[in-house]
Amino acid sequence: MEGEGELRLRVDGARITEARLRIYEPPRFFEAFLRGRAHTEPPDITARVCGICPVAYQMSSCQAIEDVCGVAVTGQLAALRRLLYCGEWIESQTLHIHLLHAPDFLGHSGAIEMARHHRPHVERGLRIKQAGNAIVELLGGRAIHPINVKLGGFHRVPTRTELGPLAERLRRAREDAWHTVEWVAGFDFPDAGADEEFLALAQPGTYAMDSGIPTAMAAPSSAGLSPESSRALPTRAFPVRDFERHVAEYQVPGSTALYSSLDGKRHLTGPLARYAISGRWLSTVAREAAHAAGLGDPRHGTVCRNPFRSILVRAVEVVHALEEALRLVTDYSAPAVPSLPVPPRAGTGYGATEAPRGLLYHRYVLDAQGTITDAALIPPTAQNQSAIEEHLRHVAQSFLDRHPDPDDEQLRLLCERAIRNHDPCISCSAHFLDLTVERH
Repeated sequence: MEGEGELRLRVDGARITEARLRIYEPPRFFEAFLRGRAHTEPPDITARVCGICPVAYQMSSCQAIEDVCGVAVTGQLAALRRLLYCGEWIESQTLHIHLLHAPDFLGHSGAIEMARHHRPHVERGLRIKQAGNAIVELLGGRAIHPINVKLGGFHRVPTRTELGPLAERLRRAREDAWHTVEWVAGFDFPDAGADEEFLALAQPGTYAMDSGIPTAMAAPSSAGLSPESSRALPTRAFPVRDFERHVAEYQVPGSTALYSSLDGKRHLTGPLARYAISGRWLSTVAREAAHAAGLGDPRHGTVCRNPFRSILVRAVEVVHALEEALRLVTDYSAPAVPSLPVPPRAGTGYGATEAPRGLLYHRYVLDAQGTITDAALIPPTAQNQSAIEEHLRHVAQSFLDRHPDPDDEQLRLLCERAIRNHDPCISCSAHFLDLTVERH
């Protein structure tokens, strides 16, 4: 998914009967041009899917190829990968919070206008983002589309001396991130609820980021609850290799982006799902931040189902990522080798990680020479599209109920805001939406 979007609302009388989010940029065919490439190439190729979360694509592709080849990356190499992932979470989530989403809550058209009235908050966001960038640049070779990642580890690993100076920077960023949670907690959040199943990775004992088991939390409707319910519901898990048995892609007319369903139903991945499924394993400081912000204690089964409050969950996740990064930097000792050998082997491999905007899945089929014969990439935004449309329908309907003779520009801005709740992979997602209202 890339490029611009169009939202088409069909209004019959006073009821919205359809909300269709159309992505009309040409498809990019990443899966197709991965075929015929060497098994060593996906980390560099798939990083170009996104300039905001390239590490997620690199780590998912490494996992999948290493799965085929029977290689397990552990110890300090695995810790460095997690640190790199923390860097991406810090910079990507902070970019979304401060520059894309906060202007919606404060009544500004964008971050530049917001900076005129809320300069300290924008500067704080930039400081946090720079801390994340520093991690990605040190471990990845550059801040955007890292070039130091390879199968089995890295081309080069840092010394403890090189990594050490990050610690003080991360401590300052952690303090800034706590203030960001306090700031965001003061926003006015519209009432809304998500009635889809949640889907996220789970890794007992830690907040899943760079690995885990796909886990689904039942929808409120299955228990006779409202979409706004804050109760935790039963979960079910399945191996990463079975992902496509549960998550099926399908095409709809008018959109070049594929949709996905979970066992035939809408589902939602991303921060709300992660917090519901793994919130109990947040760091102590992040749990304290969540509680102070009014999200409750996730250890007691508290679930947030309001998409507008996803910005608050993201702010808590930044606190956690900074805590985790600081722990990894403090405990670091350079591994004996920068990477493990990953010789080619025929077979199929699977990988999944938690990109900032949700669960990202990769599958590759290799022949005996290590040539890729098939590839599948299922990104979070494609999984969320159906849920986003349903949320848009509810939000627009609520607006029409309050404004029988609506201003379409106000409606467009509200719909943009609802879409940004999910931080979709649309390059100009800050201000991008063409709105067409069909009235009958």
